[in-house]
Amino acid sequence: MAAITLTFNRPLPEGVQVGDIAWYLDISEGVEVQMGPIIIIQETPVTVTPITMIINGAAGVNPPTTADFIFYVKDPIATVGQLKGYYAEVQFRNNSTKYAELYSVGSEIFESSK
Repeated sequence: MAAITLTFNRPLPEGVQVGDIAWYLDISEGVEVQMGPIIIIQETPVTVTPITMIINGAAGVNPPTTADFIFYVKDPIATVGQLKGYYAEVQFRNNSTKYAELYSVGSEIFESSK
């Protein structure tokens, strides 16, 4: 795997982070090309514009040209594997005067839009 280094003169989208999968749309052929996972994002101070992104490029993938459209996709394994930054709090109450026993509690969790 070869490192692909991209330099941007504009801020990156707010959601892009290390571990996301970088792609580009090859304008000349009209095909989407997966470059690989983003391994480093080097952001400079606000006064300096260029931002460098290093991608762990797959074998045989050519780097994009300046005319190609670059985008990223969240790694589905990383985003659904475990709870990150969200929590739930539950309280059970029994208003009955008769004896009651809680046998089981279940839940279903899904990733919502961010």
